[in-house]
Amino acid sequence: MTAPAGFSVTAIGGMPLFAPGMSVAAEIARALDRSGEALRDGDVVVIAQKIVSKAEGRLVRLAGVQPSTEASRLAGETGRPAPLVQLILDESEAVMRATKAAIIVRHRTGHVLANAGIDASNVAGNVEGGDADTVLLWPADPDASARRIRGELGAKVAVIVADSLGRAWRMGTLGTAIGCAGLTAIEDRRGQSDLFGRTLQATVIATADSLAAAAVLAMGEGAEGTPVAIVRGAGKWVTEEDGPGAAAQLRPLAEDMFR
Repeated sequence: MTAPAGFSVTAIGGMPLFAPGMSVAAEIARALDRSGEALRDGDVVVIAQKIVSKAEGRLVRLAGVQPSTEASRLAGETGRPAPLVQLILDESEAVMRATKAAIIVRHRTGHVLANAGIDASNVAGNVEGGDADTVLLWPADPDASARRIRGELGAKVAVIVADSLGRAWRMGTLGTAIGCAGLTAIEDRRGQSDLFGRTLQATVIATADSLAAAAVLAMGEGAEGTPVAIVRGAGKWVTEEDGPGAAAQLRPLAEDMFR
């Protein structure tokens, strides 16, 4: 496949502050209507994980969490509140590394990331300069969230639920697809030819992550208030079926070279 023509990314403004029970799809439709825009077949709708989690009621008050002995031990080693560490353990299959910088875990969804994706930024009720009392967990099933929102949007589009994750040996975070629907998440180019006729041996493109990264640049990660972006020009990767989701991007544990 060649690079898409007319590629563009547009952040969508006018979104509300989300609360449990709100419909992400309905609010996207309202914001698009107010802007005079409409979804087109082949669009990719990229949605910040935070608003999906908020709509799904994934807010937790630390005061109500009872830490285990293991959580208290890890809290002492890492300098984090024991209730927060307990939530990290609850959301994880395994702790890969624990330091004062981060607790790196294999999330129960299979993603490897810091602190199980639990975050307190842009969460209402936390006092500036103080310890966070309320934190936000990832959606219970990000791929299922993407499928549901796609169905509610009622258009031939793809949906990505994106979060900003750190990367081994690299500074900074990158927009990453933690859930998706209606998208070829991985484009396998192996067996095709390069410019000189050589057969590609290892070229597998992370399509969903690449689109998420582009969209997060437009959406911003601070006080921009634009948690949704529309990617156009990527329709060749949009599929009729929901597909296997972002789970298709996860390297099998048998191929993990860093454990």
